[in-house]
Order: sequence, then structure tokens, then C-alpha cells
Amino acid sequence: MSGSGAKLSSSPMLSWLQRRIQRALVKGLTDAYESVRVDHERYLLQLRHGHGLPIATYDGLFTLPVEHLDAIALSTVRAGMKLAAAEGAGFGLGGILTLVPDLGVLSVITLRTVQKLSLLYGFPINTDEENAELWVAMASAAGVDVGREVVEKEVVQRFVPRVIQRIAVEASADVVERWAARIVPLVSSVLGAGLNYYFVRAWGERAQRYFHDKHLRVREQKLRELSADPLVLPPLPSGS
Repeated sequence: MSGSGAKLSSSPMLSWLQRRIQRALVKGLTDAYESVRVDHERYLLQLRHGHGLPIATYDGLFTLPVEHLDAIALSTVRAGMKLAAAEGAGFGLGGILTLVPDLGVLSVITLRTVQKLSLLYGFPINTDEENAELWVAMASAAGVDVGREVVEKEVVQRFVPRVIQRIAVEASADVVERWAARIVPLVSSVLGAGLNYYFVRAWGERAQRYFHDKHLRVREQKLRELSADPLVLPPLPSGS
């Protein structure tokens, strides 16, 4: 936590606010985890027809220039930022009274944005392990290093709640500092729009970097496997 954050947390009112924000984030992220899912087939159609990508499956994304994917990722994050800003302006009218529902909706917007980035870079979320990987990315977006914990299928149901708790602890310290002014209604409407906008931008940019780097690693691995394919005959020695 920053030095200014430590000072703010020393206030009883803001310490209470931080605990409230932490609980709201845990609830919002848990509810989103249990109910929010981007439709894979619909999003694939959006990539094909909305963005003109010549792909039939998500594997096809590994054959496209990564710069194209990065450009779509940028527009995806920006769309989430605009939606979060509109949501923050509406809930911000109530100041502290609307903080909990605000964070609940913000959690959904953020998770959907991260899910789309995962799909965009070629990583569908069908299995428990892939779901756990999504939450590793969410933790990275929140600035939390989960240390590449084991995410075997049988422990995913315990793994994700632990990650959500760690995200909430880390994020609440930053959020309380930025959201403290929302105690004042009306003024907080403008502030809420701006803060939600930059919240999704920060998380979206970190998640984009996470999936961009993972995409490059998997792409390199696929190229190595292709070059090692025994069906691909090596060139004949010269003079033969």
C-alpha cells in the first residue's frame, strides 16, 4: 500500500470503509464468478464478422498477426471503460449508500472484459483448469501475484475463492483511497464515473499484457511442435 493509503487507513471512518469495500469486492467477484460467462460461440462470430478475422475456431487466432489482436484488445478494454464510467456516474449519485451495488456491477464489467481478452488471445474457458487460469489473470490484473499455485481440477473450487479474497484485500486498499470522496453525494457522480473508468483501464491493461504474453508463449510452442513434426521431411543433403 502507498504511504498516502496507509495514512487514510488510519482513520476509523476510512478503515470501516475499506472493510466494507473488501466485503463488497468479495461478494461482487464471487457472484460474477458463479454467474457471468461470455458466450464463446457468439464472441467467435463477433470476431469473425464484427472484426473481420478469418478464423473458424479459436485456434485460428494463433495464425494471425498479434498486432491485430492487440488492436482489438485495446478497443475491448476501452468499451469496458466507457460502460464502467456510465455505471459509476449513475450509482455515484448516492455516494457511500450505493458503493456496494456499484462494486458489484463493476466486478461484472471487469470480469466480462477479462473473459473477452482471454478468448481474443485464443484461450477459451471450458474446463476447471482454464477457469482457474482466468482467475490467475484476474489476480494479475489486480496486481496480485498468486505464485502460479497448483490449479488441479480437484482444487479449483477452493483455489478461486482464495484468489478472490486476495484480490479483494489488495484492491480494497487502493479503492478506499480513490473512492473516499464518494461519501459526498452528487459530487461523487462525476468522480464515480472517472474512478470506474480508470479502474477498468488499469485492470484491463494488465490483463491484456498477461494474455498477450501467454499468447506469444503458446504460439512459439506451437511453432516448435510443428517444426519437430516427423511428417515434415528434412531437406536432402547437398550432392545427393
